Amino acid sequence: MSKVALITGITGQDGAYLAEYLIKKGYQVHGIKRRSSMFNTERIDHLYQDPHEVNRNLILHYGDLTDSLNLTRIIGEIQPDEIYNLAAMSHVKVSFDTPEYTANADGLGVLRILEAVRLLKLTEKTRIYQASTSELYGLVQEVPQKETTPFYPRSPYAVAKLYGYWITVNYREAYGMHASNGILFNHESPLRGETFVTRKVTRAVARIALGIQQKVYMGNLSSKRDWGHAKDYVRAMYLILQQDEPSDYVIATGITTTIRDFIRLAFQEIGLEAEFKGEGVDEIACLSAVNESVFNQKIGEAYLESIRKRIGETLVGVDPQYFRPTEVDLLLGDATKARTILSWEPRYSLLDLIQDMMLSDVKLMKKESYLKKGGYQILNYFE
Repeated sequence: MSKVALITGITGQDGAYLAEYLIKKGYQVHGIKRRSSMFNTERIDHLYQDPHEVNRNLILHYGDLTDSLNLTRIIGEIQPDEIYNLAAMSHVKVSFDTPEYTANADGLGVLRILEAVRLLKLTEKTRIYQASTSELYGLVQEVPQKETTPFYPRSPYAVAKLYGYWITVNYREAYGMHASNGILFNHESPLRGETFVTRKVTRAVARIALGIQQKVYMGNLSSKRDWGHAKDYVRAMYLILQQDEPSDYVIATGITTTIRDFIRLAFQEIGLEAEFKGEGVDEIACLSAVNESVFNQKIGEAYLESIRKRIGETLVGVDPQYFRPTEVDLLLGDATKARTILSWEPRYSLLDLIQDMMLSDVKLMKKESYLKKGGYQILNYFE
């Protein structure tokens, strides 16, 4: 019989990639999604099966991490072999605006899942993966950060995740649960939400190249992050739950990059050179050059003349509204334990990630532009 997995947050970036990965491995996958007037299932629509089909391998349930009775009922009905808790209010900046909800979902939500498994007497059967985060390190106490590095969270999101981390460890030690934390550093993809910084960048760069957008405003350009591809990171989630003994693992690439350099590389991917000038809130990036052969290949010759006219113009600015009340300046992970025990290695480089995201967003923005123009593709759109 196939294994049964339950994924909370299945409609998110990680949930979608993990569901696809597990289905390919022969799992029956159950997912929890919040009730909404919108379907909000775009990321997993290609996996959808009609409820009337026999032996479905993807089944969705309405639920919420803030509803303990609902979670207990679903877990009791499914009797999962593995639970991947990926659901969270995961936007760091927004957590400052919604701290109570963030604590309820990201902190107590973990407790509700653990307690449901305990009360249902599934501790011997069900393995639990808790999605922890590099934001736990916050004001970093050592570089790079590893499993033994002290935590210093700097946002309501990170503080809530800290509770989720330690309650997972506590239930593992108190009740003998196979419950593990994956301390995942930043991982991105074309499925990343549009309000997260990397997707905001690739989407804006595509729109600027196509003439849909003139300029993008960012926050702290000097923040450094360890960015990997979400496809690599869901493999690590799976490997963590296949181990005989539960434990906690840092998952990271070991390479850190500033937001400024991420922006520069995104422009370079489509043949544009962005030159940064100034400091702090006065920093800007101007279009300094165009690699015409790359631009024609990635964007299209029809848009070349218009982008030429923009050389010297400002493409990127800084808006203080995007600064966090408490900043996290540097995150850099040491995944030695995962490499040694899990035999995990990232398959995507940062340049591979940016290429993947830019290719996807250029296609998406061209399609949106086409539809907004009533279905008529205007090749000299810049004019």
